[in-house]
Amino acid sequence: MQTRWQLTAQAVKFTNTGFTLIEILIVVALIGILSAIAAPSWLGFVNIQRLNTAQGQIYRAMREAQSNAKRDKIIWQVSFQEINLVPHLAIHRRDATPTAAHWQSLGYQIRIDQSETTLYDSNGIWRVQFNERGNTNGQMGKITLKTQHNSKLKRCVIVSTLIGAMRTATEQSKAKNQKFCY
Repeated sequence: MQTRWQLTAQAVKFTNTGFTLIEILIVVALIGILSAIAAPSWLGFVNIQRLNTAQGQIYRAMREAQSNAKRDKIIWQVSFQEINLVPHLAIHRRDATPTAAHWQSLGYQIRIDQSETTLYDSNGIWRVQFNERGNTNGQMGKITLKTQHNSKLKRCVIVSTLIGAMRTATEQSKAKNQKFCY
């Protein structure tokens, strides 16, 4: 039969297991190194997703304005502006001024690349109009987006013909007419 002292000594043997301070520091250092390697890739992925989402919103807005113009037999337009450095869009009839409720945000880390945007510009508001047949009402061009921190990542929506054909594009490595999104 074991005495109480022998049982306590055996319990101490079993509870004396675990990690040393050096082992814990090595694991924490490895996690930190792996995080430092993965973080830039993750941020790049998130920025690309934000740009793709904003590009999709713009494309759908232009298609909606084109569809509304055909349906209502009047001119509809999509307007773009930056409000507090955040790009917004509004879909509305040409004769209606969009109110604050009509403007939809494209994301707080997205910017309109003013050097590459070629849509009609009136006092900081870019627009494209569609007439009753869905044509561009004589206005062609593109709107180009970039991220807040990486101006090399670009996405654009291009109205390429007078009959209202639209397409999307991404940044290219070589410039064409001093523009990188074409």
